[in-house]
Amino acid sequence: MDLDHDRLDVYHLALDFLVLASEIIEGLPCGRSHLSDRFSRASLSIVLNLAEGAGKHSKPDKRRYYLTARGSARESAALLDVCCRLKLLEESGHRTGKADDCSHCVDADQVGPELRGLSQSRSQNSAHPSRPPQRSLRESSRNG
Repeated sequence: MDLDHDRLDVYHLALDFLVLASEIIEGLPCGRSHLSDRFSRASLSIVLNLAEGAGKHSKPDKRRYYLTARGSARESAALLDVCCRLKLLEESGHRTGKADDCSHCVDADQVGPELRGLSQSRSQNSAHPSRPPQRSLRESSRNG
């Protein structure tokens, strides 16, 4: 049985990015546990918020979780920049993590646009596919 998040391509991209982030974290030198912790939390947050958002039924709830996941993707991208600037990550690792056209890997920048599209489509669609459109409180009071 597939859960809602299993059907999201971006969820699988986020899982791939989590693996990449874990490899980068393992390569960070001792004394950089603050970066390891932030990167670990941010990359995991992408996956968990996507899964939780996919399971929500209301559009505002879904959107909130998807936007949080997108924020975590941006945080992960910034952590890649920090690690590169501090020379804790080789340029090739930085490129792998942030490449827009890398077909064999996944990156925070790739997950971010997917999430943006997903959160925008959730906010623009007015009706949930399995429920009739909800009437506003004003419409409900007028119609009995």
